[in-house]
Amino acid sequence: MTPIIKTEGLCHRYSVGTPFERTAIEDVSFEAMRGEFIGVIGHTGSGKSTFIQHLNGLLKPSAGKVYYEGVDIWESKETIRDTRFKVGIVFQYPEYQLFEETVYKDIAFGPRNMKLSEEEVDIRVREAAEFVGIDCSLLPKSPFELSGGQKRRVAIAGVIAMGPSVLILDEPGAGLDPRGRESIIENIRSYHEATNATVIMVTHSMEEIASNVDRIVVFNQGRLAMSGTPREIFSRGDELTQMGLSVPEVTRIAKRLKELGLPVDTSVYTIGQLKDILLSLKGGGRNA
Repeated sequence: MTPIIKTEGLCHRYSVGTPFERTAIEDVSFEAMRGEFIGVIGHTGSGKSTFIQHLNGLLKPSAGKVYYEGVDIWESKETIRDTRFKVGIVFQYPEYQLFEETVYKDIAFGPRNMKLSEEEVDIRVREAAEFVGIDCSLLPKSPFELSGGQKRRVAIAGVIAMGPSVLILDEPGAGLDPRGRESIIENIRSYHEATNATVIMVTHSMEEIASNVDRIVVFNQGRLAMSGTPREIFSRGDELTQMGLSVPEVTRIAKRLKELGLPVDTSVYTIGQLKDILLSLKGGGRNA
């Protein structure tokens, strides 16, 4: 099966030919299949944000290739234009990119650039608004009258309205309170489940990533250092710590229980998993 998005030997250097030249990512080979939900983690400056900007051609590689459904996205002007509609990126604090007079026009901006009919634009705007929990009564309002969380939803809806096959989000819950973060992630999960789109989410929240994604890729010093299921990645907690990262709180608790002598699997990464283990130990104690 052909990956929906793929990179080979991807490299990017900033300020080439100047005293400030630096390599942001080096030799990154990555594949994502249709329908995957992938988490991207890494310390600040590890290259993850530079990496995702290559996936829809916002940045051009210094070396290496990016493919969408097996086609080099830089093959022609047409392929790079098409890729930017098929691979949508929601940047950190996307509400700062709102600029239209109404919520409706902001969400409609992308679909209209796709030269769709007004009827199709209207359908997409309303479907996208529903996905992110924006009531239709807000569509005529100015986006600047909305709360921070609502603005975030409008910005995400603007990308979703283009119907991307790959949705990339850079810290979608940044700056929101816990309830707001969970609500936004729930909207993203709903989009993923309803459309079978590939979702790639960059986040610093280990709890957020542990309970949502199928696979995690870890960046370290500009390179892809690890790739695996949440269980596989968080079982390598010592390596993550050396990279300046952490593991979910529940994984740290499991590790401490293990140190205290309990037969606990230290690769657990959700509260539900640890609860099941502890209940099984309790049950075993009653039957012993």
